[in-house]
Amino acid sequence: MLPPSSGTPQRGDPPGDRRFVTLFAERPLRLEGGGSLGPVTVAYETWGQRAPGDSNAVLVCHALTGDSHLSGPAGPGHPTAGWWDGLVSAGAALDERRWWVVCPNVLGGCRGTTGPAAPAPDGRPWGARFPALTIRDQVAVEVALADALGVGRWRAVVGGSMGGMRALEWAVAHPDRVARAVVLACGARATAEQIALSALQAQAIRLDPAFAGGDYYGAPAGEGPWRGLGLARRLGHLSYRSEPELDHRFGHRPQAGEEPLAGGRYAIESYLDHHAAKLARRFDANSYLVLSRAMDHHDVGRGRGGVAAALRRVRATATVVGVDSDRLYPLRLQRDLVAALPAARPLEVVHSEVGHDGFLVETEQVDRIIAAALEA
Repeated sequence: MLPPSSGTPQRGDPPGDRRFVTLFAERPLRLEGGGSLGPVTVAYETWGQRAPGDSNAVLVCHALTGDSHLSGPAGPGHPTAGWWDGLVSAGAALDERRWWVVCPNVLGGCRGTTGPAAPAPDGRPWGARFPALTIRDQVAVEVALADALGVGRWRAVVGGSMGGMRALEWAVAHPDRVARAVVLACGARATAEQIALSALQAQAIRLDPAFAGGDYYGAPAGEGPWRGLGLARRLGHLSYRSEPELDHRFGHRPQAGEEPLAGGRYAIESYLDHHAAKLARRFDANSYLVLSRAMDHHDVGRGRGGVAAALRRVRATATVVGVDSDRLYPLRLQRDLVAALPAARPLEVVHSEVGHDGFLVETEQVDRIIAAALEA
């Protein structure tokens, strides 16, 4: 089966468990880089029952290719099962019998929230015309969502990777609205290497002839930029895992039934092909570009007197979490955060062979850390 031209939901697709709210209809969102955007549709999901005074309200922010489907099975409207499913189960850190959990799809995404595949004011998909975003723009939309839901203060804002950037930005920009911040697998700003790796992935997408300058919507199945998006995913996935893990799992073995000397693949190549095809069937290439670039722009100190001055604004009890094998967001970045945050708890380290993805894979360790953070 050929991948679709765009992994974004199409008009008429089932909503699944998502709910929708329209924001910035009367006054457009002013973007940090200039210009404005509005109205903005936000897709979100909730779990549990809301307590009086929102004492149990927890906002969870997803990573680059995640969405609002934090927990639950795959099915109509949800091409994959919840990306942190184990954390919302009975007895887990985000047990819905105790917490009211809210997870929105991020601005610029492709699972129901306004992004490049959404209609622009002229009725055509935004495509390449979609404006550049920053992490601050995304948080501004999440703040508006909190206002629409009537949440004045979160018990906690939790996120990893790109979601961790947003959790940190929430705590810096809105210190009175965040009691606890749980920041996993990110730093206070993007590093040169992170930007460089992102640039390679962006080039892979843009060099796909089927990318058509970003205006590929409506292309027949199999004719969109799935090759470029797949190559970007392969590059990204290598940075999300660790070299020891990959060598332990795949080594120099050929893919079953294939002979590399006769033109076949090694097992590691098959693994990367599998992840490339999975993403191409559920994600939008333009969203990948917009969100990756927002991560490049991440710098909590921009316009605030530098990182140290910005972090001094934080009043939330901060739990910072790193993965000891993470080569994309190494532990030194989380140590720097802990040293600079006024009310940071001791650094939490997830022990894993997996690498950056350890914050998603090592559910038992992460569950324990988040459970303790919610009580801190």
